[in-house]
Amino acid sequence: MIQWWQILLLTLYAGFQIMDELHWYSSAGSAVFSGFITGLVMGDLATGLFIGGSMQLTILGVGTFGGASRIDANSGTLIATAFAVSAGMDPEQALAALGVPVAAILVYTDILGRMANTFWGHACDADVEKMNWNAYNFHYWMGAVSWCLSRMIPVFLALAFGQPLVEAITTALNGDFAWLGAGLTVAGGMLPAVGFAILLRYLPAKKHVAYLILGFVIAALLGTVFTNIAGVAGDVATVAGTAGAEIAGGDYNSLSMLTIALIGFALAYIYYQQHQAQAAMPAVAAGMEGDDDDEL
Repeated sequence: MIQWWQILLLTLYAGFQIMDELHWYSSAGSAVFSGFITGLVMGDLATGLFIGGSMQLTILGVGTFGGASRIDANSGTLIATAFAVSAGMDPEQALAALGVPVAAILVYTDILGRMANTFWGHACDADVEKMNWNAYNFHYWMGAVSWCLSRMIPVFLALAFGQPLVEAITTALNGDFAWLGAGLTVAGGMLPAVGFAILLRYLPAKKHVAYLILGFVIAALLGTVFTNIAGVAGDVATVAGTAGAEIAGGDYNSLSMLTIALIGFALAYIYYQQHQAQAAMPAVAAGMEGDDDDEL
């Protein structure tokens, strides 16, 4: 059960995070930070970071331009984490069943916040013409209040009155609708991949494919290193006694040929691109000299 003080803190944070996203830019208005704060308040930091990180990866390639609205991943992370901890839901199920739908629904409250802010903006313009600075300050801060309420009201209502519904959903997903719960778990695991796909759609990946390959290979190698680094301390104690036998027997791990081939291909492609650019420079210079001769 979500306690009243947890509802209060999370509701206040819901208002703070949108103001940070719009004004202060301290990264407190991000999905990862939302998962961190919600996990801290709910007493399960690991679940909060997992859901926040997954949601952050999902929206990597999603942005806003002008007055466009996008899914509210921060509030979706907050709701999914709070109910995952309180109702004992699987984090991936909570992400797919609650986080993404809530993030999509809050697009409408975002639009309401923008409409209210437009009203207060026109009021500020009128105050400037009349040089009524006290009214201007009031209307300016009311614009901030409208943004905060666009997140605080739906988050409060969901946290305060949504617990029975979420518990019923959790029971159903673990009972008669276990097949649906398994599907939502798979969908939750796929969401970060969707985010990467959207991001790659807008990045110049074809032009810089060599760096893409190098980044992937290096990340994979570093992941292997950091995963196994915990065993280094124990291995060091036995190196002196086993090093000779390992060298004699040839029992050691090496990079796969595919890894070496990918690194080699990426470096060769980078060299090819640089060579092509250098070869094109004399032709460009000759063309510019020809243009100068024509002008003379």
